[in-house]
Amino acid sequence: MSQILITRPHGKGADLAQQLSQEGYQATLFPVLKIDYFTPSNTQLSPLLNADKIIFISQDAVNALLSLKPDINTKAQFYAVGEQTAEAIWQAFGVRAAVPKQHDSEGLLALKSLQQIDGQNIVLVKGKDGRPTIAKTLKLRGAFLNNLVVYQRSPVEGNSTDWLDHWQSIDVKGIVITSNAAVDAIFRQLSVQQLEWLRHCQFYVASARISEHLAAQQIDSANIHIAAGASDSAMFTCISEGTLMSEDKQPTSQPADTKAAQSSTTKVNAKVADSPSATKKDFAMNQKTNPTNKQKVSKTGSLALLISLIVASGVGYQFYQKLNTQQQANQLINQLSADNQLLSKELQVVKVAQQTLQQALFNSEQKVTAALAASKTETQQQLESALQRAEQQAYSLNPQEVTSLQRMAEFKLWAEKDYQGATAVLTRLDTLLAEHPGTGAIRQAIHQDLQALSTVEPVAIEAIYLQLHGLLGQIDKLVFNAVALPQEVEQEDQHALSENVSDWQQNLANSWHQFKDNFIKIRQREDIAIEPLLTEQERHLIQQRLSLYLAQAQDALLTKQASVYFTALSQAEVLVKDYFKHDDALTKSTLKALQELSKEQLNFSPSITLQSTEQVKEWAK
Repeated sequence: MSQILITRPHGKGADLAQQLSQEGYQATLFPVLKIDYFTPSNTQLSPLLNADKIIFISQDAVNALLSLKPDINTKAQFYAVGEQTAEAIWQAFGVRAAVPKQHDSEGLLALKSLQQIDGQNIVLVKGKDGRPTIAKTLKLRGAFLNNLVVYQRSPVEGNSTDWLDHWQSIDVKGIVITSNAAVDAIFRQLSVQQLEWLRHCQFYVASARISEHLAAQQIDSANIHIAAGASDSAMFTCISEGTLMSEDKQPTSQPADTKAAQSSTTKVNAKVADSPSATKKDFAMNQKTNPTNKQKVSKTGSLALLISLIVASGVGYQFYQKLNTQQQANQLINQLSADNQLLSKELQVVKVAQQTLQQALFNSEQKVTAALAASKTETQQQLESALQRAEQQAYSLNPQEVTSLQRMAEFKLWAEKDYQGATAVLTRLDTLLAEHPGTGAIRQAIHQDLQALSTVEPVAIEAIYLQLHGLLGQIDKLVFNAVALPQEVEQEDQHALSENVSDWQQNLANSWHQFKDNFIKIRQREDIAIEPLLTEQERHLIQQRLSLYLAQAQDALLTKQASVYFTALSQAEVLVKDYFKHDDALTKSTLKALQELSKEQLNFSPSITLQSTEQVKEWAK
């Protein structure tokens, strides 16, 4: 049998494939579209409450709207394009929907209840870019139309050219298509050879609208078979009948024998009226009127009479032969009529069997749908029960959780000195208590604590630490106080040594005076103030000592020891004033920075007591 390809979205072609397999077909499921549900806003869903009529385009429209759990006017008139959509409406909303005999847009618009709709509120639940004819016609008839788009059909991942290669490899002969979107998904970016192959396939479509869209792809109308709808039974019937027609295309003209019989019958009936009975009757009347003519008959009359009798005999024989031919034709016609009646009975039996099979399939489908609906309802009830239990558990306030949050706030405040963290914990506790009655006193105390915590100004530890680090980097650049010796008073050298040997006594005395002058005598200078001298090692030690004071201030800042911080800065300021040049710009800026850092308000332990602690203890009792 033929290989039939079912292109319906996932989960919708399994029953049809099973029916085809049972009849000997080779059915392959190959979805070319996927269904994506949308989430309209409450404003877009609001027309459902005041709608006079609600039209559902497909099962996907029903399922997509049901997933949103909207508020819907169940007293409105519901419409469905097909039987399966109507069944889905019944399962979802418990409302019977009107279904047209012709399962398409034209059939729906032909319903009598959709003719006089001027001023009525109609909601069209549909997919994206689908069924424009319905919307346009309803607006022309004066209805207030609201298009509610709840889903979208889009091609599945993959390239249509790869699909065609696979279909050719499995020798597909027929393709089932139930939407224009499926046609667009298949006929995109195909090669000339692939298009030519598709034109030789048989297409089984759900409506004339799809047939027209498929014909626009240059598919011969002889290869397009239109089903009575998109249901599995309608598609199965279309495939069965379409396959028989394509496999057995015989001419419907009448057999030659039948035509000959009908022709003979016509000729016989025409010549019966021309029989020689009239001549005989006239001859008898003549004999009765003129009895004397018998005696006056001449030889010529006898000869004429003889010739007349011979002619009459020939005509009678011909009439007899034609009469036999007519009887044979009548027998043949009767035989053909009997055969036609027998074929009609057999055809009627086949139709009854087909209807019985379709009814059985429909009943099975209804049973499966009912079982799925029951399972879905049971699952939904279980979920609702679980949600109710979860809500009840959430509604009951757990004292242990409240106590834990309060203790965490105390720990943040006293142990970690983290006032922002304590504020965050108390805010979380207030939010938890806001959902439960009888916690007004605790919440009032929490808000008092939050107000007290908001007045605490945090110490800019990081900024102060970085300023101290900057000062540490400038220590090596500070200029020490330089010692400038004043000019000595120039005096004439009175104890110069003589080069004469005889003057040895005088030279000895002059040597003594020079020794005493160089090592014992205090010299006079023009400047009175003389600063102490510092060796290179002493300068290095002073710089190290200044660095130590600044590092100590940094450690005290991190460990939140305010007294140690201020003492270290004071000692560092004294060192800078005593040993470094006062009129130097760097020294001035260093002294200014030390003085500003000494003015910082390092309130590491503000006196705050949480009022909510006692309230929580009382409440927990």
